[in-house]
Amino acid sequence: MSDYNETPEEYWYNTRTGEVEQGKQSISSERLGPFPTFEQAERANEKLAENARAWAEEEAAEDDE
Repeated sequence: MSDYNETPEEYWYNTRTGEVEQGKQSISSERLGPFPTFEQAERANEKLAENARAWAEEEAAEDDE
């Protein structure tokens, strides 16, 4: 059975295995995404770290105001 929201071009990063999956192959608690390309999904952990740093910097700047 196919998920009506899923497109064949969606890629997910599996946090348990560290592998990229095309489509929803694993449970949602083990997936990051969706990403439009395989390469972007491969960088999921890097992107997550970049976002966390940016959010921390924004919060620190707001605290300084």
